Amino acid sequence: MFEPLFIIDMLLTMAAMVASGIAGRHAGRLPGRSGGDPSPVPRRLRRALYVTAALLTARVAVAGLLFTGGWQLAGTRFIVGLPIAVLPLVWAVVEARRLSPAVSSGAAVMAGYTAMAGVMISGYWQFVPPGPHDTFGVLAVSLLLLGGAAGGSRLLARRRGAAPGGTRSLSRAPWPAVAVLAVLALALGSAYQAGAATADTGQAGHTGPMDWGGGPVPGNSSHHGAAGAVGNSVPGDSPYDGVASAASGSVPGDSPHGPARSVDQLTGPRDATPDVRVTLTAARTTLRLASGRQVDAATFNGQSPGPQIRMRQGRLIEVTLVNADIAEGVTVHWHGVDVPNAEDGVPGVTQDAVMPGGRHVYRFVPDRAGTFWYHTHLNSADLVQRGLFGALIVDPADGTGTAPAPPFEQTVFAHLWPGTGTGSGSDNGTGTSEGGTSTSTSNGNGNGNGNGEGGGGERIAAFGTADTPQRQAVPAGRPASLRLINSSEEPQRLMLDGTPFTVTAIDGNTIDRPTSLAGGTDLLLPAGGRIDVAFVMPSATVTLRIDGTETPNNAALAFSPSGTADPADRGQGTLFDPIAYGAPSGVALRDERRFDRTFDLVLDNGFGFFNGGLTYANTINGRLYPAIPTLMVTEGDRVRMRIANRSLMDHPMHLHGHRVLVLSRNGVPATGSPWWTDSLNVAPGETFEVAFTADNPGVWMDHCHNFSHAAEGMIMHLAYTGVTTPYHANHAPE
Repeated sequence: MFEPLFIIDMLLTMAAMVASGIAGRHAGRLPGRSGGDPSPVPRRLRRALYVTAALLTARVAVAGLLFTGGWQLAGTRFIVGLPIAVLPLVWAVVEARRLSPAVSSGAAVMAGYTAMAGVMISGYWQFVPPGPHDTFGVLAVSLLLLGGAAGGSRLLARRRGAAPGGTRSLSRAPWPAVAVLAVLALALGSAYQAGAATADTGQAGHTGPMDWGGGPVPGNSSHHGAAGAVGNSVPGDSPYDGVASAASGSVPGDSPHGPARSVDQLTGPRDATPDVRVTLTAARTTLRLASGRQVDAATFNGQSPGPQIRMRQGRLIEVTLVNADIAEGVTVHWHGVDVPNAEDGVPGVTQDAVMPGGRHVYRFVPDRAGTFWYHTHLNSADLVQRGLFGALIVDPADGTGTAPAPPFEQTVFAHLWPGTGTGSGSDNGTGTSEGGTSTSTSNGNGNGNGNGEGGGGERIAAFGTADTPQRQAVPAGRPASLRLINSSEEPQRLMLDGTPFTVTAIDGNTIDRPTSLAGGTDLLLPAGGRIDVAFVMPSATVTLRIDGTETPNNAALAFSPSGTADPADRGQGTLFDPIAYGAPSGVALRDERRFDRTFDLVLDNGFGFFNGGLTYANTINGRLYPAIPTLMVTEGDRVRMRIANRSLMDHPMHLHGHRVLVLSRNGVPATGSPWWTDSLNVAPGETFEVAFTADNPGVWMDHCHNFSHAAEGMIMHLAYTGVTTPYHANHAPE
């Protein structure tokens, strides 16, 4: 609903900047003295100001509509953007209407230039959006710039008024003024953001945690980090405000809430004999998709998805990671499993990266049954896309969850592979190669050939490595279940057609008393998200597809009693909504009226500074890593997060080490089965309120699971008081 409003507001802002620039040009051409000859310039100035006023009025209306979605969506527009533009413009319109041959134009020149400056400053903050915690600092900077523009325009007006005959034109004056304002805004914005980064990481001498939480501030006797200002820091160097790094030489004392602990002390059981042992070897290879396309891949144990790990809840697993030849290094992150902090697999935070020839051992006990997955957490935007991922299935503990008859079950990864050049091979119906398409005819057994050529570039949608339709036999009447996992970095809309079904779990969390959904209902999987579905196999065909309107593809799975039926082809269906699905049950957090900590997070697009350069990126509260303060908590805290997306892109937010409970979406309370999740897709214009209990001490990543967004700095951390990390990284944070 709100995404079009963001686009309209951006277009109105750009149009207002152009119109105000024209008004400034006409203000510079006004006759300099009273009593001058009549001129068409005042009339042109009024027209330009009226157009600017109309555009700003439209912006006010858009902001009012955004305000219906909550203060987080529109707050800074009211406090900073619109007043800075509207108030000087009102002054300029009043002065322009007073113009006549008998009235000096000095005030009109000053007002016209100031109005132009106000609109330009407002536009600047539209494209460099401040976070809610920076609003009043940004307002102060804006007023300083506006005052400078007013003073400068007064000097220009006086200078022009002294010209012989009063006819001297300053029509070019607005454009140098715009350039000066742009340089000043850039310099002040850079200094403000760099100063914020320095302060937030401890170098400014703060003795308390500079975090964004509400409520009591957690205690800690040491709050010194090692990161420098934005543009000079090394990503990965202790970005935790209020979290001491042993490697930086700052060793904290005991917290009032318990003794200080290092991340590498927060491990899984070290002495017990593991119930399951697995070795994962990461290596480069060439992977062949079902269509015959070849992908320059990175795999675990020579396959992608990697080997499916299956175990019982409450059992101890030991996984040995070996890096054969991944030059940049690898780790394993257990997505959705609340492992001890040292087992989380984040280089520079919970461990060092495993370099070629090295190995690392993970040991943990899953405390929940469900569908989870694992993937590398280093250079994820490239290596996960190229295949370094696999499934972890945790079955209920012994004696529970036994089905009356062996059901059909399949784990399905929805994935987007990097584009390739040429490819040929057998498939189950049709095949597409980069840049071209070829179609084969099925012979009834699903055999065919596809060949094509292309230049690469676009991504290839697939279920696992099946980028062409696949057919599978499932006896009619048999209970069936699909474990759906989105291993791509974008939300995937999956179409399940041909039978009624139920959603039995979201992100490994069981749904209480799920109700039947009509065949043709679509499922939206956030990046990193999982949904389990169950149905009884009918005598007809059941089809699973990735929405081809979102991602052009040929991937499809067709389940039928004969195993030879073709997948159905249809348009989008109704989208499944978990907000009211299933039966409500008592959850203390959902009924909570008081939280120990509250964090407000606004996701946005804008220009910012990352790795020493200016970039247009996705931000959290107007900032990029490492300038984003750490969320500080104490063990046992009841924590609430309010998340709003003011950007034009989906952001699947993923907090490591914890699952969160959705309390509301867009102000509408969650009323169905408790919606627990670890991968929450926040679409443009959406607002969520979620809660969790701080019950897993450590230093945890909290980031957008679109790996490209994370690699550009859309990363923050959640840290417990008294927990330190000895690790540092000299690589990008994702």
